[in-house]
Order: sequence, then structure tokens, then C-alpha cells
Amino acid sequence: MDEEEVVVDETATEDSEEEELVEEIDPLTEALTRAENAEKEISYRDAEIQNVRKRLMSEKSTAIQYGGMGMARKMLSILSDIDRALSVNEDEGLTLIRTKMWSELSGDGVSNIPTKGEKFDPTKMEAITTLPPSDDFPPNSVIDEVEAGYLYKERVLIPARVVVASDQ
Repeated sequence: MDEEEVVVDETATEDSEEEELVEEIDPLTEALTRAENAEKEISYRDAEIQNVRKRLMSEKSTAIQYGGMGMARKMLSILSDIDRALSVNEDEGLTLIRTKMWSELSGDGVSNIPTKGEKFDPTKMEAITTLPPSDDFPPNSVIDEVEAGYLYKERVLIPARVVVASDQ
């Protein structure tokens, strides 16, 4: 029985030690620690909100700047149809319409991609076929333009379809 009493006594002393540890934590220190953690959390959230705002403003600006790309692409397909009609039959009315349409498109930021004689740029051009290089056209240069390509401000709207000089 003495042993059991000792065990009980040890348990009692452990409980009293835990109570002393709990009592040793200063409520002021605990409150200051919680306040520091809350301040850090608030500053992280504030920075995250600022980053989201900046990203949204950037996306909004890009959307406004390049919002006309879809309409320009549609108008360029009509312009191509007019060019094909003019290649078959010269018509003064169609020529005036084409001139006016191109004037409006170029005023909005549409421009031709220069191709013939230029170095092949796969980001702006699509190689339809290749021919062996010559004195006039070194390797990796554009020999001919099959279909015109267009840029909308700095972005490719329609890639130019070209014939490229290549050794392959």
C-alpha cells in the first residue's frame, strides 16, 4: 500500500507542476504575442489585396488596349475579300471602300507585317513552303508572301503566310 500512496503522491506533484507552468505564463505576454501575430496577418492580407488590385488594373488596362482585336480581325477578313475581288476586276467603288477601310483600321492600330526579303520570324509569320536559297534570298529569308499578315499595336493579329528560303 505504501507504494500506491507514493504513486498517488507523484501524480499529485505532477499536476501541481503543470498548474505552476500554466500560471507562469504572463497574460500580458500572451496578449502581446497574439497582437503581433494579428498585425503580421493584417499586413500580409493588406499586401495581398494590393497585389490583387495591381494585377486587376493591369489586366483591365490590357483589355482596354487590345479590346478591338476581335473586330479588327473580322474587318481584315472582309478587306481580304475586297482585295480578291479587286484582283479579278478593278472597280472604283471597291477601291474607295478598301482605302477607307484600311484608313480606319490603320488609325486604330492595325499595321502590315513586313515580309518580302526580310528574315523569317516564326512569331509573326507562318511558312507555307520552302525553296532552296539563292544569291538574292539567303537561307532563312522570306522569298514571297502568299497572304498578308497584320499586327494590332504590338500583337500579331493574323500571321503572314510566306515562302521561305531553306536548305532543308
